Amino acid sequence: MKPSLPSLQRFLIINLGVFLVALGIHLFRTPNHFAFGGTSGLAIVITRYFPNWPVGGLMLAANILLLLAGLVFLGPKSARDSAYGSLALSIMVWALDRFFPLGGPLTNQKILEFIYAVFIPGIGTALVFRQGATTGGTDVLAQILSKFFHWKISVSLLASDFAIALWAGLTFGVEACLYSLLGVCFKSFVLDAVMESLQIYKIMTIISGEYLAVEHYILSELGRSATVHEARGAYTDQPLHVVTTVLSRGQANALRLYIRGLDPLAFITVSSTSEIIGNGFSTGE
Repeated sequence: MKPSLPSLQRFLIINLGVFLVALGIHLFRTPNHFAFGGTSGLAIVITRYFPNWPVGGLMLAANILLLLAGLVFLGPKSARDSAYGSLALSIMVWALDRFFPLGGPLTNQKILEFIYAVFIPGIGTALVFRQGATTGGTDVLAQILSKFFHWKISVSLLASDFAIALWAGLTFGVEACLYSLLGVCFKSFVLDAVMESLQIYKIMTIISGEYLAVEHYILSELGRSATVHEARGAYTDQPLHVVTTVLSRGQANALRLYIRGLDPLAFITVSSTSEIIGNGFSTGE
């Protein structure tokens, strides 16, 4: 049976996101000893004691142990949900280490590399989360801590990431510790910002005498629905038809261009929203 187009698209987006995370780890985090938590941070610290061990291989071992712990303490569903992303990330980091080894940082600009070490994996993680998947790692540990100590997941994850960043400080020195602690804080802000930008929808309200054509275009060309209601113009005291619809940014731009050619006198308002709950709008859309 051939995979459906949405399933294939989701698979490709997840792998693109995982690759961006792996790229950020390989190019910027590992050479600079930026241990921003997670199994990547753990592996970066361990390589100080075992320099011949690849970061990707250590991540793979740590992720397998965490997945087994998740299977025991959290059940098969949690382990299954985390398995693909965590194993794929470990393998990609290992492959980059193996086929594109680096002898040190790409530049001598530590702050510049720090920015890329935060943003590239942040974008990748947001793409993965947007598809309802996860990169696993210490997310599993955070869930275990939350279950047994009744901590919030966010607190558990922050605690484990801070512990790894502090260990990096003991291993690589104060500078690595400060960068790692800063990275732990910044990656959450980047993830939230990218996630919100990916989830932006446009609410369009259109007043036009050609409302039937607008309605048809939304239904047949954009594959969306709309709400049409009757109103009255306060200035003209004439009856009006108002069309309200929620679209992606690309769809909103297409509708705006269509209406501009259809009815130059149409009145359009556009606003943004980052959360839509209802039929046709889901996390992976």
